[in-house]
Amino acid sequence: MEHLTLASFKEKVFDFEKNQEWKFEGKLPCLIDFYADWCGPCKMVAPILDELSKEYEGKVNIYKVDTEVEQELSQIFGIRSIPSMLFCPAEGQPQMAQGALPKHALIQAIDDVLLKTKAE
Repeated sequence: MEHLTLASFKEKVFDFEKNQEWKFEGKLPCLIDFYADWCGPCKMVAPILDELSKEYEGKVNIYKVDTEVEQELSQIFGIRSIPSMLFCPAEGQPQMAQGALPKHALIQAIDDVLLKTKAE
C-alpha cells in the first residue's frame, strides 16, 4: 500500500494547483486513508485496508496519507477527524467517509462508489 506525499497525490489523484474543478488523474479508482500513527481507530482499519488492497488489486488503488506529515493535503480536504477515507471514482465526484468503517462497509462503499457500473 503506497503512502502519498503532496507531489505523488497531485500526480496520481488530483492536481489541485492546476485544476479548480475535480479532475481525477489516476488510472484506477482509489481509496485514500487519511490517518495518523497515534490514532487507535486508524490502527484497527489498517489491516483491513491491507486485505482489501490485495483483494481489489488491479481494480482499485488504496493509498495512505499520514495527516501528521502531509498537513497541507489534510487541510485541502478539511480533514478534522481521522480516520477519514476519500473514495475517488474514475469518473464523477469523490466522496468522503469518516470513522473506522468495518470491512463489509468498506467493501460496499468500494463496490458502490468506485466500481459502480452504469445501468444501461
